[in-house]
Amino acid sequence: MEVAHLRGSTEIARVSASFTFPSLPKSVGPTTTRGYNTRTNEISLSLTFWLQKPVSPARAHRDVGQVGYVRVEGGSKKGRMIEIEMGLEELPWALVASIMMKLDMGSICSVASTSSSLRCSARQILSFIPTFELLDIAPSVELLRPLLPPNPHLTSLSLDCTRLDDSAISFLLKPSLLHLSLHNCSDFTGSLLSEIGSRCPLLSSLYLGSLAEKPGRAIHINHLAQFLSGCSHLQVLVLMFDVSLFLRHNFAPVWASASPKLTSLEIGYISSVTVTELLSPNLRSHSHPILPNIQKLCLNVDYITDAMVSTISKALVLLTHLDLQDAPLIEPRVTFDLTNAGLQQINQFGRLKHLSLVRSQEFLITYFRRVNDLGLLLMADKCAHMESICLGGFCRVTDTGFKTILHSCSRLCKLKVTHGTHLTDLVFHDISATSLTLTHVSLRRCNLLTNHAVFSLASNKELKILDLRDCRSLGDVALHAIGTLPRLKILLLDGSDITDAGLLHLRPSVIGSLHALSLRGCKRLTDKCITALFNGCCVLELRELDLSNLPNLSDNGVLLLAKSRIPFFELRMRQCPLIGDTSVMALASMLVDEAKHGSSLRLLDLYNCGGITPLAFRWLKKPYFPRLKWLGVTGSVNRDIVDALGRSRPFLHVACHGEELGANPYDNSDGLYTHDYDDVDEFEQWLHEADVDSDYEEMDEAENNEE
Repeated sequence: MEVAHLRGSTEIARVSASFTFPSLPKSVGPTTTRGYNTRTNEISLSLTFWLQKPVSPARAHRDVGQVGYVRVEGGSKKGRMIEIEMGLEELPWALVASIMMKLDMGSICSVASTSSSLRCSARQILSFIPTFELLDIAPSVELLRPLLPPNPHLTSLSLDCTRLDDSAISFLLKPSLLHLSLHNCSDFTGSLLSEIGSRCPLLSSLYLGSLAEKPGRAIHINHLAQFLSGCSHLQVLVLMFDVSLFLRHNFAPVWASASPKLTSLEIGYISSVTVTELLSPNLRSHSHPILPNIQKLCLNVDYITDAMVSTISKALVLLTHLDLQDAPLIEPRVTFDLTNAGLQQINQFGRLKHLSLVRSQEFLITYFRRVNDLGLLLMADKCAHMESICLGGFCRVTDTGFKTILHSCSRLCKLKVTHGTHLTDLVFHDISATSLTLTHVSLRRCNLLTNHAVFSLASNKELKILDLRDCRSLGDVALHAIGTLPRLKILLLDGSDITDAGLLHLRPSVIGSLHALSLRGCKRLTDKCITALFNGCCVLELRELDLSNLPNLSDNGVLLLAKSRIPFFELRMRQCPLIGDTSVMALASMLVDEAKHGSSLRLLDLYNCGGITPLAFRWLKKPYFPRLKWLGVTGSVNRDIVDALGRSRPFLHVACHGEELGANPYDNSDGLYTHDYDDVDEFEQWLHEADVDSDYEEMDEAENNEE
């Protein structure tokens, strides 16, 4: 679906959808279709509206011309086409509603912004639409309330709650909800949990992020108790916040009332001692089993310990997916660490298919220093059915241990090793002789790997993800091997020793299938790398490109990139000293769909680019980059201009302190990272009809003061 901006003297808003008629609620809308065939047909609908005079975006829906064309295909073996000219008001409501029911929330509101009749239709279907997802922007209570009217058919709700608080609970939580995903709930209190338990009794899955993280937001163990006892059908629970906020001595008894249907549990942070107390029968005051049917457990803890791993392995007999990550603040003592004995306890019932054990270096450079090859040898005896293994921070494990894993797990398809300081090419020397079919391989910061290891890995022609970040000994020879992988979707080569000429190896078979490519910190690359990658290429699937920290990449390279007209969603060029205003102008003027300038970019990172001046901010205003959601710049360029830009584009996340933008896609070990990008600019127009000219005037004034 695409909807052009409603501006200028004569512009077109075009909506197209290919769909099959769904079954609508009987109590909603007319039942007649005015003679149209209601059989399940493939229908292509194109509604074209012409603006005869200049209008403001806020009033465009009232001034759109009322001319439309309907093309209906199908109905016979040879197919047929009927073209009818009519006003929008003459279209059957059921036809319009059926089309809009097939669209996502952003697209529905984009359609609604084009005419008063479609806007009316959008308002009506909001009362029976089954799914509401809005994660690209963070609406306020005032903007969101009209979009969530009473709706007995709503079963799935996903929201970014950055601008919401407890006052939104009354219209957010519906009794019909089965799936609820609320991100960034830092301004809510624990009442949100208890209200979910009392208002959503049918809930089967819940994601709750950053609950009560703002100072002064209270959260109590009673809130958790009311939630767990109220949601008796819960199957999937993700609590992405610090549950140590709850009193530890009451934590375990509360979970006795959790749904027996709960099969998946993920917690943002919990202490290892609390986990042990929760699952250990010897430490509970009752004999009722806790979480007896859990199959997937993902925990971020302070320390991964032998006691915790042993307790999990003994208590959760149905476990198939175990993901543990810790981030020690100090070097752990032996009683608070993982050893060979703890590894031997893993997978006692032989059901594990996915295992992830990672020691993060977020606060301290530390490793699993008490685990060596013997630990992996003992664990490998029970790993025959493993399909995915992720090991991070095992600094004392050598080729012997890693090779044992590869040869013991005949079903392994995903392998991730980080900080494998003793991992060498020998691990993969004879991998072609095994029955392995690897699809995901990540070997980040394995500095002893060379081109030979990549040649061995390339024998797996089914590889979809290859992460070789910070393997600094890899060069053009490795690219030659990678160039033989026709199914590759994500390729990460940060910090490698590749050159412009080496990238030519990707052109014949790989560049056409890639979805994401990262060349960050490959210091030998120049502007010629753009030509090497994209010159002469036609249709590309590449949507994410990282060219950060390339000292020899200049505006000339970005001009070549803009000329290629590749519809990137994410473009990162942070810390490139030769990138300047010309690059911003080129990207802003880039036409990728013959309708909008720079229209495909959702994320643009220009942090600490040496040539960016206040002039570049003129090209960051609308109508340029209409779909931009994330922008990284250096705030010191001119703080007033940055602030004015944020006010004029309230749904744009502007980062000025060097933080990484968006999600972190490349650490997802469970599968291929993809985005479901929505065009929500017309949605913003519908929600945010306030006049922002004053903010643009502020930007102009700030620019003039700078000059």
